[in-house]
Formats: sequence, structure tokens, C-alpha cells
Amino acid sequence: MRMPWHQGDVLDLASVGVRVDSLTDVSAIPGGPGARLTAIRTQAVAFRQEFLGTGTPDSVTTCDLVTLPYPTRFGLFRASRAIAPFLAITNRMLVIRWAESDGTPRVLLFEPSDVELGRYTPYFDKLVERTPDVVSKRVVTEHGTVVGHLSRLGIDPAEVDYLMFDHLHTQDLRRWIGTTTHQADLGGQPKPVFPRAKVIVQRDELAAMADLHPMQRPWYQPGAYRDVSPESFLPIDGSVVFGPGVAVVKTPGHVFGNQSLVLNTSTGVWVSSENVIAAECLTPEFSRMPGIARWAREWGQEIVLNANTIETTVDQYNSIILEKTLADRSQRDSRFAQFFPSSELTAAWTNPGTSPTFAHGAITHR
Repeated sequence: MRMPWHQGDVLDLASVGVRVDSLTDVSAIPGGPGARLTAIRTQAVAFRQEFLGTGTPDSVTTCDLVTLPYPTRFGLFRASRAIAPFLAITNRMLVIRWAESDGTPRVLLFEPSDVELGRYTPYFDKLVERTPDVVSKRVVTEHGTVVGHLSRLGIDPAEVDYLMFDHLHTQDLRRWIGTTTHQADLGGQPKPVFPRAKVIVQRDELAAMADLHPMQRPWYQPGAYRDVSPESFLPIDGSVVFGPGVAVVKTPGHVFGNQSLVLNTSTGVWVSSENVIAAECLTPEFSRMPGIARWAREWGQEIVLNANTIETTVDQYNSIILEKTLADRSQRDSRFAQFFPSSELTAAWTNPGTSPTFAHGAITHR
């Protein structure tokens, strides 16, 4: 399958923001993953100090999209002793606004998932086939759409500069960025909802999507990217500060090109990704969910990762430590970090034993 960004192609696109030099590629550090973990802790402290000096964005708004089931064995890895085979997660979009030094306004959408098209991800598509409609209606709740939320916020889609996801699992972007040819399943050739927006993505993930490994295939929709223009993507390498209090840091592991959003707000530094599904997974010793604290203690693990694809588990662990070191503690409960899962664990009566001890629910900054 030839993707628009085939490995032999050269993508000559404009750069964005300022590269973060204090967060270097630790893969070349001798001594193995333990040495890389030590280096990550040191680098995270250095970057955090630099980042605090960049200022804060104008606003951060949280928009709920959908609550849906997710396997417990994935979301809580090997730690949970809950009897429920599924837990519930809520996918949310963050709308971040800031101004450049020359006054130019910017709008970034983090996790603007097209929920309708995301259902055709191979894993979820098969799950839906096995689930009666009456059950699906009870366990899936749609809260709002990307376009609907923007309308409520008074943002014209033409004002959006950037779309960003921590990774492209489940994402189908054809309606957001348009296509180059007719799309039979969409009944035509969709014009882009976001005509000037660029999709910020790590170059490593684009390369991986050009030739998916069998362990990756259940979670991507590669066919949805055949007819999109490469000019719609803005590939980056590593970590970048976009604007005052807004950055992306590379956090490989969950996928090779995973990335996390970092925000400096009125309550301090937040980090957001899908590396874990609950804030307590960064401090499992405080979790009241069955098995979590005990598992972390017995195995000497300081985090509980989200592991639907175990591409490079050690790197994902190390990336979560980077996120944990960058984030401030919650002002509501200092036991938990200001880590905002892009898919956050949500209490549901259908899923006993998986109710979170603590949930953020939203990031709000004005």
C-alpha cells in the first residue's frame, strides 16, 4: 500500500514553532533502557524550567466527544483485578488559543476525532459486529461533535491553524482535510472542513504507517489516508514549542511516533496523551481500584501504562516518566498529577471495579 508520504518521498513543508534542544533523542545513550530512563528524568527537569518561561496560552477549553467501552486488559495493562472485561473511556478534544509575538492569533485542536468515521477502525469495527444494537446504545454515549463544539465556542473552522493527535490510531481525517479523489463511502469528494489547518504529526509515525506491522493493523485505518494530500500534514521530528505555554514533546512507545501535548496554565503545567488512561496510573500507589496499587508495589512499577499495542513497552514506560516529571500536581488533590488522558477512564455501572479514584474531567484556562 503506497501512502501519500511513502518513505522514498521528500516532504518539503514549512516548520512550526521552536525546536526543543533540551529534550534530545535518548535512544543513542549507551547502557540500555535504564540509562535512558535516567537521562529522561534529567532532561524533563531542564525542559520544564525552560517551558515555564514561555508564558501561557490565551485559553484552553475541553470538549467531550464520546464515551465508549475499551478492554480492561489494555487500559490497565496487567494491574487490574476487576471482573469487568471492559471499562469506559471518554474521548475529549482540547481547543487551545494563543497569539504569536506579532499578534497573529492561532487555534490548535488536540484530539479532534471524527467519531463517526473512527468506528471503522478494524478493532472497533469487529467489536461492533459482535455487539447487539441494544447493548451498543447503552454503553456508547456521544456528547458532541468537533464542528458543533467549535460553533458553540464561536470559532469558524477556517480559523483553525493546526490539528494534532497524540497518535493516529482510529483516526480518519478525510472530512477534516479533504481528499484528492472521489470517496465512495462518503458519497463524493469532501471539501476540507478545516481548509487551512495542518496536521502536526511525528515523522516516525508517518513512516510506520507506510508499512504497518501486524500488531499495528487493528488500530489504524491506513486506507483512509490514500487519497489525502501530503501538503495537509506538517511532520516534525522531536519536541517543539508552538507558542506561549503550548508545546508538543515526543513520547515514543505506545506508537513509535507518539507525542504529548504540554500546556502551561493558571494551575501550572498539564500534559495530555493516551499513554495512560487515568491520572492515578501515574501514581498507582494512591489508586483504590482493585489490584492497581498492589500490582505496582509487587512489580516495582511506578506507572500503569495503556497497552493496547505494545510496540516498545520500555520506551512507553520511559515516556510516561517524562510526562509525570513535567506535570504539576493537581490543586484538587496533590496525590495526582495534572496529566489529562486524551481518553480518560470514566465510571460506569456496567463496569464494576474500574471506577477511577480521581478524574480531571477537563482542563480549563482563560
